Amino acid sequence: MTQESSPSGDTLPDRINGKRILVTGACGTVGESLIRQLLESTTSRPTQVVGFDNAESPLFFADQKWLNDPRASFRLGDVRDRDAMVEVMQGIDVVFHTAALKHVILCERSPYEAVQTNILGVNNVIHAAQVTNPELVIFTSSDKAVNPTNVMGTSKLMGERLMTAANANDRDCSTIFASTRFGNVLGSNGSVIPIFRKQIIGGGPVTLTHPDMTRFVMSIDEAVRLVIESSSFARGGEVFITKMPVIRIEDLARVMIDELALAYARDHRSIDIEVIGSKPGEKLYEELMSDEETRRAVELKDYFSVLPAFRGIYGEIDYAYPGMVTKTVTNPYVSSSESCLSRDELRQFLLSNHLLDESGTDQTGSLRYWPGDKEKLATEKT
Repeated sequence: MTQESSPSGDTLPDRINGKRILVTGACGTVGESLIRQLLESTTSRPTQVVGFDNAESPLFFADQKWLNDPRASFRLGDVRDRDAMVEVMQGIDVVFHTAALKHVILCERSPYEAVQTNILGVNNVIHAAQVTNPELVIFTSSDKAVNPTNVMGTSKLMGERLMTAANANDRDCSTIFASTRFGNVLGSNGSVIPIFRKQIIGGGPVTLTHPDMTRFVMSIDEAVRLVIESSSFARGGEVFITKMPVIRIEDLARVMIDELALAYARDHRSIDIEVIGSKPGEKLYEELMSDEETRRAVELKDYFSVLPAFRGIYGEIDYAYPGMVTKTVTNPYVSSSESCLSRDELRQFLLSNHLLDESGTDQTGSLRYWPGDKEKLATEKT
């Protein structure tokens, strides 16, 4: 393979090795794990890793954790602040932009906050890159950007389009801008696994929004691998989507009950599953690539690459991916069209990725309520 091939083991791509890296959203699940993998690699080493976040206390603890690694430094700031972005990007070679507002209901309640971070924040990152001219900027997007039905998804789609547009051929800088699109990162802050765990500890019920709901899933390490590997073959303007397994959420609940009930002195047979109804804007299935995008996508070994819609604007960019393309894409990438993991396969996936470990059990409440569910809210308080 060429020097821009994807890494294996703890080897980092040449676009990372020996470079100065900036990670926004350094205290988020993906940002924190990304920094760890960058600093712990033993065969390919960045010369500097700068973590940037607006969460003061978590940033302080991150700074303390890596105190003895001279390559690590942490800066307090906000992607909403254009001047701060320009300052922190000085001298940087590669930017991983993971900072975002991701909770659907909070973005619905405060849509302009989502605009400020997920759209204007992305624009600030692009502006800073156009001023400081790093080699590469990778943006982490979401499955909810595909045919969005809520504010968060819409804001992430706009972030993708801004990243693609930054590669226009009338620009003055040589920076490559590209995006990655995630499915559900199991075990991340606010994800369903900590919620189910707390419900099991409390004796149930475990709450589902719909028994037939399916989702693409990936571990935190897999999400970070997508971000790092995409840096090795990004040409500019693409959206990279990793191939990932599909699960039924009811299967996840039942496997977690079977695996965790005994550990918390519970009889798994006594823990019920309760269907509480879908959240506003929630889809029964998940889309990672739309029907329209299939017409401009190519399939690589482990990924799909969605190319820009208006190719004429980016005419000088070569999207050939020599030796990497396996075939053209004919169908959208939708969880309802993919085979789901069996419960045994799902159990192995959870155990092998340590997703049933204790970490994260106190990150969220044990029950989920949707707007207007006042009766259940009152019950919880009594």
